[in-house]
Amino acid sequence: MHLKDKQVSDLIEKEENRQIHVINLIASENYASKDVREAQSSFFINKYAEGYPKKRYYSGCEYIDEVENLAIERCKSLFNTKFVNVQPHSGSQANMAVYFGLLKPKDKILSLSLDHGGHLTHGSSVNFSGNLFNFKHYFLNDEGFLDYSKIDSIAKKFKPKLIIAGASSYSRFIDFKKFRDIADSVNAYLLSDISHISGLIASSLHPDAIKHSHIVTSTTHKTLRGPRGAVIMSDNEDIFKLVEKSIFPGIQGGPLENVIASKAISFKEASSESFKEYSRRVILNSKAFCEALTMRGFNIVSGGSDNHLFIVDLRNFEINGKEAQDILEKYSINVSRSLVPNDTEKPWITSGIRLGTPAVSSRYLKEREIEKIADYIFFIIKNNRNKFDESLKKEIEKFISQYPIPDYYE
Repeated sequence: MHLKDKQVSDLIEKEENRQIHVINLIASENYASKDVREAQSSFFINKYAEGYPKKRYYSGCEYIDEVENLAIERCKSLFNTKFVNVQPHSGSQANMAVYFGLLKPKDKILSLSLDHGGHLTHGSSVNFSGNLFNFKHYFLNDEGFLDYSKIDSIAKKFKPKLIIAGASSYSRFIDFKKFRDIADSVNAYLLSDISHISGLIASSLHPDAIKHSHIVTSTTHKTLRGPRGAVIMSDNEDIFKLVEKSIFPGIQGGPLENVIASKAISFKEASSESFKEYSRRVILNSKAFCEALTMRGFNIVSGGSDNHLFIVDLRNFEINGKEAQDILEKYSINVSRSLVPNDTEKPWITSGIRLGTPAVSSRYLKEREIEKIADYIFFIIKNNRNKFDESLKKEIEKFISQYPIPDYYE
């Protein structure tokens, strides 16, 4: 990219080069297609469009209305749902809209604890959610699985107004029907946050959330491989209308229609057979990764993976998550540090790392290549934590650069 602003142009080129030469194992990142990227830099970027289609506060929105309606209809079709809002700028704002639309401050919410795989917006004390609402958390059992009978017991004692199903670091299937049964038993709303697994659900490779939930939120990047943004979905019109008002005029002004155009493209891409094959590859790679690391002595929280990610507990290697993240980054391997269940380390240190396969699967890596990456991780963490081998870094960068970042997906 050549811009008149050379400083910015140089930084963009450096970032592109970095992405080409890094093994990206960050579970919440992926590679958007060239069409998605170009739509985001289109003339839609110039337009202010407060409101919803046919109900705008500015003139000149006829094509804005068309592209937003197109995104809505494509999302409805992709997830087989009745009502969709494509305006949330992020997953956090989508969750905020649900809370503000259905609850009052200090209302009770039940969610998965952050150190057991939850999300900041699921009640962390350093987040708006934990400050404005009364959260209680459920936890994974000793085997690293959701314990639905225990969740049911907590719900009956706590009597929340909202229950959240969903996680940012849970590697097993989520039974949304069981969550709905629990929610119904205490007369609570069920919010399913499928931000991490939405692409797998769209490909029918994970149990569905839509038909069992009152309201669903999701980001559009991660496994869905679209632009950074979010959506809200529901089959309940009354509940949806409350949340839609919470997005606008509640917490957002003008929607990012250039991003919404990109979302429309990504929904079409995700409806293809090739995307389903991609999603299958994501899961196969995740399972193969777990097996390869287990064979090399790493402990996997929950014992394996049914989706696109998993958590590695590093305590038996006597290295914390931040140290592992930093040393792997020196060798052009990107991971994210992660809390493990009952972690005694601070959240910015952690005892584990989270690994994901969406990005490397977009570059068409398969199980054989995943095993090679497991070898690199094992060797670096075991032997190279206190020294640096420039030749190994070059070897890793040469390895991953053999697998180009696709501009288009078939």
